Amino acid sequence: MNTAIEFKNVRKAYGEKTVVRDFNLMIERGEFVTVIGSSGCGKTTILKMINGLVLPEEGTVFVEGKDIKQENLIALRRNIGYAIQGSVLFPHMTVEKNISYVPHLLNKKDKQKTKEAVHKWMDIVGLEEDLLQRYPDELSGGQQQRVGIARSLAASPDILLMDEPFGAVDEITREQLQEEIARIHGQTGITVVFVTHDISEALKLGTKLLVMDQGVIQQFAEPDKILESPATDFVRQLVSSKADYTDNS
Repeated sequence: MNTAIEFKNVRKAYGEKTVVRDFNLMIERGEFVTVIGSSGCGKTTILKMINGLVLPEEGTVFVEGKDIKQENLIALRRNIGYAIQGSVLFPHMTVEKNISYVPHLLNKKDKQKTKEAVHKWMDIVGLEEDLLQRYPDELSGGQQQRVGIARSLAASPDILLMDEPFGAVDEITREQLQEEIARIHGQTGITVVFVTHDISEALKLGTKLLVMDQGVIQQFAEPDKILESPATDFVRQLVSSKADYTDNS
């Protein structure tokens, strides 16, 4: 079985408003799925359903073949990395303590294993070790975001969820972070689900691109296929703004 995440006949509503309807999706292990669509189309809701922060009214979400409603959600979340816009680091903790937070919970008394994880991911995300004892407010925006990525990966999860993680940094830093996350994906083979509002970013990073509108899937395919054969008018309008996209793979 190569399916990492599956949505089966999922519907999610907030009060009277249905934000996701008749949602069926299978994400294979090792894919880098970028999710893009209109504002309020359900992108973040989909992400939060994968780690059980939001549960559907109808249908089932499977992670690694298991119905998340039957799982311990705290344990589930510890094994799924989660990175969001801005760093959202613990301000009273050093960089080292921020990154080691979840590994410490998992490794309990094995402090050496936790320390090794911290150093490994500092290196992978391109942070110097002299930053370990600094606090978040002593870091640049790009450094904070890298610490946030390292923290989300430090428990070596099989799945990484990212919700517009690079939206709060300048364009140069954003491009550097895009290159880093693409390299990390290639190096680790982790399954990534990445929400963005930027079609250029979605096309650049995704091995698959999920386009949504009003809680419904418009198209789910490789970026080149979406560019060549948009499935709906909504997709066609979305990709027409990205005429200068080039495949960098």
